[in-house]
Parts: sequence; C-alpha cells; structure tokens
Amino acid sequence: MSNTLEKISLTAVVAAEQAGKRLDQALASVFPEHSRSRLKEWIERGEVRVNGAVKRPRDKIAENDIIEIEATLEAVLDWAGEPIPLNIVFEDEHILVINKPAGLVVHPGAGNKAGTLVNALLHHLPHLSQIARAGVVHRLDKETSGLMVVAKTLASQTQLVSQLQARTVKRRYEAVVCGRLTSGGTVDAPIGRHPFERTRMAVVESGKTAITHYRVLERFPAHTHLKLELETGRTHQIRVHMAHIHHPIVGDKTYGGRFRLPPNTHPLVQNYLRTFPRQALHAQGLSLVHPVTGEEMGWEAPLPTDIHELLSALKRGS
Repeated sequence: MSNTLEKISLTAVVAAEQAGKRLDQALASVFPEHSRSRLKEWIERGEVRVNGAVKRPRDKIAENDIIEIEATLEAVLDWAGEPIPLNIVFEDEHILVINKPAGLVVHPGAGNKAGTLVNALLHHLPHLSQIARAGVVHRLDKETSGLMVVAKTLASQTQLVSQLQARTVKRRYEAVVCGRLTSGGTVDAPIGRHPFERTRMAVVESGKTAITHYRVLERFPAHTHLKLELETGRTHQIRVHMAHIHHPIVGDKTYGGRFRLPPNTHPLVQNYLRTFPRQALHAQGLSLVHPVTGEEMGWEAPLPTDIHELLSALKRGS
C-alpha cells in the first residue's frame, strides 16, 4: 500500500445550527467524511483556521464564521486489503456502487479488524487508502443489505458528502415490520444516543433532526411490507423510527423488544419469524447526481433471498 501523502483543502461557512459549538464538535458535523480523531489532530497541528486564525479544539464558533482546512491526508496503513467478493452494480473512474450483503461490516473496528467492506474495497482499489474512510460516504448496518455508493477520489467524496448534507441523495429501503399498518406516513422525530445504553440510538429531544417517509406495499394479518425513504441519515434511523411508532422491523433484536409471536400465527410463518437471522431491512434504491458529470443517476437492488422468502411465507400464511 502506498505511503504517498495528499494535500487536502476544505472550506465551510458555519451554519446557524452549528453556532456556539466547540470547533472539534462542529467539524465532525460539517465534514463527516473525516473521523473525529483526524479532525482534532488537524486542529492541534494548526491546519484548521477560523476566520484566518488558528483555534483550539474547545474554542466556540459563531454563525457565518469561515472554516478553512489545509491539511495532509495520510494513508490508512492499518487497514489491509482482502480478497472479499464485491457485488458491483456500477463503476467508473469516480464512483463505485455496490450491493452489500447482510452480515458484512462496513468499517474495521473493535471486534472486526478484518473481513469488512473496507478491506474488500482496499483490495479492489488499493489507492482508496489515501481517501478518508476508504471512500465510504454513508454506511449500512452490518445486518442491513443493499446499495451503497463509494467515492474513488477525494473530490468525488467531498461532492457526495455535500449532496448527503443537502439531502439530495435519495435512499429507498424495503422492510418487513411487526404489526398491520393501515396507511403510509412520516416519522419526524430527533435521534441521538440512548441516555442509558450508549451502544443504542433513541428518539430524544436533544437529538438531531431525523425524518423517515414510509408507504405500505402489502399488508398481512400481523405484519406489513413497507417502502421507506430517508430524508436524513442518522445512525439506525429506520430501525429507531419504526420501533418508535410501535412497528419494529422483523428480526431487529436491538430495537424490537422481546420476541413475541402474534396470536393465531400460521405454523409456517412461526418458523420464519423464529429463525429470521437479521433485521428485515434492505437498501433497495439509490439516486444521486454524479459528482463529476452532473448526470442524475439511479440504481435498484432486488430483495435478497431471505426477505423474499419471508414475504412468501407471510403470503402463504395469510
């Protein structure tokens, strides 16, 4: 893997919602493509300026402050490429769109040092070691399948992150949820860390704006097949929002509460519900503007076999 160093230049104007925050906290929101530790290191090295002046991580910022970063981006040498198969839906010299299988972790981390999507990407494209998070601009949970876009250049990554912040990237999901929903709707409820269980997210007043739209595709006696669209992209957003309205996703052990079979459940359906190995959530559609050509592009990924078979069982058991 190359040890080449790359210069990075970033500029942002502080929005009202960031005003009053510490500089290091604000940068994490404004430039989410870079890790908090990397941003803090740049601040401490004097590579971040606010209105032309070097600041400390704890210094507060104000609305309309101009933040400029002139930094050195170092190779991610502790992440190694591995020959893990990738289901590539689209690829050109700027972006890569993949259909991630359930069970694949996106980033290496505690307990997952290897065998992740990033390891697969670095094997397919070793130069991604020079780009923050190996080009990944948005995540899917380990047990969520479906479409993800990966930037192959720093310029493409910066442009795609801007699209995500502007909410112009459209991400459509399909899910099977508990309970029978009579109609579609919108969940507009802020999401933040759970106040007592820090590994979970929750709807909390102090959380960040989170909006999920959903519509009914098919109803069953005690379940509903939904199409959902994210307007924002908070961690575990769909899973938290569906649990919040008392329709958790089938198989979601984190947010679904204690497993219960609905009354009078058909034996065939009982078996599928008891053994379904993950949350029944799939990133089915992805639309964006190409970061270089400006072309509007979109992709779809069919439901994976496990969710398709679950739906078939629900139909036969109706």
